[in-house]
Amino acid sequence: PGWSGRFWGRTGCNFDGSGNGECATGDCGSLQCTNGGTPPVTLVEFTIGTGPTGKDFYDVSLVDGYNVGMGVKATGGTGDCQYAGCVTDLNGNCPSELQVTASGSVVACKSACEAFNTAEFCCTGDHATPQTCSPTQYSQMFKNACPSAYSYAYDDASSTCTCSGSDYLITFCPTGSR
Repeated sequence: PGWSGRFWGRTGCNFDGSGNGECATGDCGSLQCTNGGTPPVTLVEFTIGTGPTGKDFYDVSLVDGYNVGMGVKATGGTGDCQYAGCVTDLNGNCPSELQVTASGSVVACKSACEAFNTAEFCCTGDHATPQTCSPTQYSQMFKNACPSAYSYAYDDASSTCTCSGSDYLITFCPTGSR
């Protein structure tokens, strides 16, 4: 209880015997990560057993972009223990202005915030509240492809899952079946 953290996938990694190297996506600076993955990266986020209800909160987030599909399934818990995930390959349909490429292939899809760094896309400044930060064409594209994933900063209502006393199975690169 009280633990919060993130999980993410890395792709295109190359490390030597000492653990030095890098990854094409989700890089964290070393073989063993102590910091988060460098965007664009798909995240599974958890806050375990906090607050007066002791509920766990979890989601799959595309707020920092997308590099691989991910899913999280709660098992054995009580409450609204939903599946959260993105089983669609967003790299294949990523708009050119958001694409990250390596060796001629799209390896990740940036968030609009990372690509354009404006208040409208980053939900900052005049757009820093749920009332002033609305979904954009880019976050709606992510949401349409992955309805149970978090697509922009204030996408709480349809994307944050809660459960109590559960085990969680995180799947990297899931197929369309759950």
